[in-house]
Amino acid sequence: MDKKVKVVPCSGIGKVYGLMAREAVLKTVFELCPEKSETVCLAYIVTGDKEVKVKIEGFDCITVDGCPKMCASKNVSIAGGIVVEEMKVLDTVKEHKGKKFGSPTQLNADSEAVMSEIAEKIAKKINEIN
Repeated sequence: MDKKVKVVPCSGIGKVYGLMAREAVLKTVFELCPEKSETVCLAYIVTGDKEVKVKIEGFDCITVDGCPKMCASKNVSIAGGIVVEEMKVLDTVKEHKGKKFGSPTQLNADSEAVMSEIAEKIAKKINEIN
């Protein structure tokens, strides 16, 4: 049985916080916790892809949302995933007032640092679950 924690970022296309969410998840699943986690594409969840539904239904999931709409969290729940942690990029960004976070297509030094901080938080939660 697949015990990997599913980590689902928002799509956030066109927004720097969405880019930070996606990059934090990729850093986590490919560098920090590759044996314990995997990512699932939110677009497949939203469109009801059967293979993806089987992959997340009844499994522990961490969602990472870039804005208050919480699209990743809502859609994972609707698809039957067990959302054990809802992470919000804005919660971490608020701790770094006055920083400039780059553009929707490219992170800068400030957003890279915050993205890495978010990735560490995700990894910590994965390790707590496992």
